[in-house]
Amino acid sequence: MKEQLLPAKLKELRKAHGYTQDYVAAALGVVRQTYSHYESGRRTPNPGILYKLAGIYGISVDDLMQLSAELDPNIYYDAPAPTQSSEDLAGFLEYFNSPFNQKKYRLFSSLEKELLYYFGKISDTDKREIIEFTKIKAHKEK
Repeated sequence: MKEQLLPAKLKELRKAHGYTQDYVAAALGVVRQTYSHYESGRRTPNPGILYKLAGIYGISVDDLMQLSAELDPNIYYDAPAPTQSSEDLAGFLEYFNSPFNQKKYRLFSSLEKELLYYFGKISDTDKREIIEFTKIKAHKEK
């Protein structure tokens, strides 16, 4: 990606991923007009929105803000909520940035990835309990 200002970069990223402004706005929890203002430069996204944008496009906030970032589609930068301890966050990122896991979990949402990461750390008995609980919750949703 050539050097550019953030508004142009947001538009290029959105188009490269095949997203509409409506889709990105909904993912961010803002109205389309607000997102349109981010792309036109009339408004600047706050840090929380920048974090969400980076997650949508699978890049770090640093890469989003750098004016000459090279995107690596093989690296997953999303992370659990910032309230996680730094040790959990480091383990989470290491797990999902390993080449084997990048391919394996590429299409999973960040919530699914977080669930799978912690699911792998508990006992088989606890896993069975969680599966049974999930079955009950899924049945109630029908």
